[in-house]
Amino acid sequence: MSIVRFDPFADLLTNGRWVPAVDIFENGKQELVLKAELPDMKREDIQVVFENNTLTLKGERKFENTALENAVKQEQFHRLERAYGTFSRSFSLPSTVDASKIAAEYKNGVLTVTLPFREEAKPRT
Repeated sequence: MSIVRFDPFADLLTNGRWVPAVDIFENGKQELVLKAELPDMKREDIQVVFENNTLTLKGERKFENTALENAVKQEQFHRLERAYGTFSRSFSLPSTVDASKIAAEYKNGVLTVTLPFREEAKPRT
């Protein structure tokens, strides 16, 4: 029987898939709001695309950047539970969203995408 060294990084670095948590809700301003948790990511590593009433979030959280910034080597880790690698999430949105007024903000590891409704979709009195 041979001894095999356990490599906790093998699945995380080769699999390369993770799914960030997302909340989607309507606020009181006639807008749809999407909030995605994207900790330890840089703004330039996140892509937001709206096409054919579908909002797609794409990006990559790199393990190397996090470890190197903190001067930690792989053999120094005792436990690694956070996922790294690329992600892509797509959401079908109602046709009442006004694509010309979509706004996105990335702050404190949370991406907030505001999707206002078209004027004709808003209730009138």
